[in-house]
Amino acid sequence: MTVKVCTGNIGGFIALLFGLIIVSTADDSIYPRFAEPIPNVTVSVGRDALLACVVENLKNFKVAWVKVDTQTILSIHNNVISQNPRISLSFNDHRSWYLHIKSVQETDRGWYMCQVNTDPMRSRQGYLQVVVPPAIIDNKTSTDMVVREGNNVTLGCKAAGYPEPYVMWRREDGEDINYNGDNVNVVDGEVLAVTKVSRLHMGAYLCIASNGVPPSISKRVMLMVQFPPMLSIPNQLEGAYLGQDVALECHTEAYPVSINYWTTERGDMIISGDKYETISSDSGYNRYMMLKIRSVSEKDFGSYKCVAKNSLGETDGVIRLDEIPAPSTSAPPTTIFRDVPVSAKKKENHRNKNWKHTSPDNKVVGDYDVKEWKNSEDEYTLGSSGTSFWGIGGADHSNRPKFYNNLTILLALLITLITNLKLHCS
Repeated sequence: MTVKVCTGNIGGFIALLFGLIIVSTADDSIYPRFAEPIPNVTVSVGRDALLACVVENLKNFKVAWVKVDTQTILSIHNNVISQNPRISLSFNDHRSWYLHIKSVQETDRGWYMCQVNTDPMRSRQGYLQVVVPPAIIDNKTSTDMVVREGNNVTLGCKAAGYPEPYVMWRREDGEDINYNGDNVNVVDGEVLAVTKVSRLHMGAYLCIASNGVPPSISKRVMLMVQFPPMLSIPNQLEGAYLGQDVALECHTEAYPVSINYWTTERGDMIISGDKYETISSDSGYNRYMMLKIRSVSEKDFGSYKCVAKNSLGETDGVIRLDEIPAPSTSAPPTTIFRDVPVSAKKKENHRNKNWKHTSPDNKVVGDYDVKEWKNSEDEYTLGSSGTSFWGIGGADHSNRPKFYNNLTILLALLITLITNLKLHCS
């Protein structure tokens, strides 16, 4: 058998195939096409969402919106098919098609498809993410708790939201938490477990949940630790003198809050009045007590007792008040007098004529007896502040012999005589 190859038929087949390709390409140009992808959208629950589909060259074709996971048709062209009243449709010049979802719920989360009824069908998809801020689940979260000191305690907190919330515990007052031997500011996780709880753990704790979707949320849980009263006294021995006011101090700790009072050593309860005043102030489980005793007398000396009691127990402390000597009054200053020469006395009196108050050593008192110095011949002489005959200030000549004084007089007469003779001769 001879096989003949017909080149004309092969050429015709190639031409036909090429023509189909051209026709196919030409036909594709008349179909609608999507101008851009459908963007993913993230919306908080309760807010509105908007999905956009942009189609060019739509011509007589139709656009439809479909929820992919449920295969639910939401709209066809400009008609809403869904029975959901929260869904609506809008479009612009048959090019931009918008799907509106009001008050988004978690059930709205998922993929949405924009379709064009070509053959075959053309489509684009976009994802609607619905996020939910955290919320505390009350029936799965601890409420206020009361526990006895030394026992173990566990606080739990459960939160819901999307994405799944992160939960942590911290003290409301910002203080560190003594967590199993370590002091930490924050405890991560839904559970706060404390072994051998103490009164230092007492306070308000916050369970805080957050997932990046505002707002974060917290719940307050009070932890109350019960313990019997404890007492401390700053000074167990006090001293006071007769007539003095005195205050006795006492500090107590207790929960439940204790009943506090003062008694005398005979056991009588002290009530505020003219003689006594009782003062107390609270700070958490701490209480400060003070007993004021006015104008202490002999019968006030002795022992006083501060008492604290609650449903778990009772305690007391004793303060002893003893008598001490009254402080001595300071003696008045002693005035010191000193004999001074008359001339010095007059000078001081002149300098201090406006004197009101000086120290005792500087005090100048009026005229008192000060003897002037005399020699044996009852002749007055100058004191140390005087000037000598020879002009030498401050020299003391009171003890010179009498002949020395006579010689001085003779010399003076001789000088005078010589001077007169010279004048006469001239």
